[in-house]
Amino acid sequence: MKKILGYAVLVIVAIFVLIALLYFLFPETTFKLAIDGQRRAAGLVKKEVQVDDHKIVYLEGGAGETIVLLHGFGLNKDGWLQFAKYLKGYHLVIPDVPGFGESSAIQTDSYDMDSQLKRIDRFTEVLHLDKFNMIGQSMGGALTASYGAKYPGKVITLALMDPAGVPSPKKSEIMEQIQQGKNLLFADNVKDFDALMTLVFVKPPPIPPAFKKILVADMAAHKDFDMKIWKDWQPEKFFLTPVLPLIKSPVLIIWGDQDKLTDIGGAAFLAKNLKTSETAIIKDSGHAPMMEKPEESAQAYLKFLKEER
Repeated sequence: MKKILGYAVLVIVAIFVLIALLYFLFPETTFKLAIDGQRRAAGLVKKEVQVDDHKIVYLEGGAGETIVLLHGFGLNKDGWLQFAKYLKGYHLVIPDVPGFGESSAIQTDSYDMDSQLKRIDRFTEVLHLDKFNMIGQSMGGALTASYGAKYPGKVITLALMDPAGVPSPKKSEIMEQIQQGKNLLFADNVKDFDALMTLVFVKPPPIPPAFKKILVADMAAHKDFDMKIWKDWQPEKFFLTPVLPLIKSPVLIIWGDQDKLTDIGGAAFLAKNLKTSETAIIKDSGHAPMMEKPEESAQAYLKFLKEER
C-alpha cells in the first residue's frame, strides 16, 4: 500500500513539474490549454461561420432553449466561460462580436450600433436561430437592448448586465478619466492593464505574469482597431433611452454593486423605463459579474429564465 501511495505522489509531482515547465518554456501553449480546458468544462466547442463578408468565430454547446451571449468592449467570447458552465439545460451560442476576438475586423466597414445589430441578426439567421434569449454585458448589454427593440419577434427574454449607454445621476470613474484624456480600455502595457483590472473588478483575479504578458500583447495588437470601433460607435454620445420603450420582452437587469465603468445608478433608470423588468444586484462585484461572481450571477439569471418560462 505504501509503495502504491509513493507512486501516486511521484505521478502528482511529475504532473506539477510538467505544468511548470510548460508554463515557463511555452507560456502561449499553456495559456491556450487553460482556455481550452475552461471551454470543455462549460461544454462548449469553438466553431466559425461566414456571415456575408464577415467570418464570425463562436462557442456553442448544450441543448434546450437557446441563449445568445454578447461580450463587452475589448473582451471576447471566452469572457463568458465561468458563467456559462452554470447554464445547464440550455443551448448556448457565444460569438466574438464582429471586430473583436477571432472574428473578422474589416478596416473599411463601419462598426456603429446599427451595423453591428445587422451583423448579429444575420449571424442568428445563418445559424437558423428563430427564437432565443439574449444576454449582454457592457457594450454587449447595449447591443442586447437595441437588438430586443429592433427585432422584438425574435427574442424571448433579455438580460442586461452592467450595460453601456444608460444615463445615471453619477458619472462613473472611468468616464471621469476619459474626459480627462485617459482611456484605460486601450491599455497596451502592464501598468495600464493593472490599473484597468482595478477598475473592472472589486478584487482583480490573480493572473500569472506570463499570462498577463499574453493578454497585454493581445490588447496592444488590437488597440488600433478597438479605437476605430470606439470612434464608429461613439459611446460617449450613445444612449439607450430611445429604444427602451420599444422593448416588449421581459428584461433582467444585472448590475455589480461596485461598478466603476457603468454606474449602478443606471439600474434604477432602466427599471423605470422598461415595461417589464426585474433587477438583480450582485454584491461585491464590479463591471463584470459573469467573471467576478459567475455562480451568483448565473443563479440570478436562471431564476429569471425559470420564472419567465
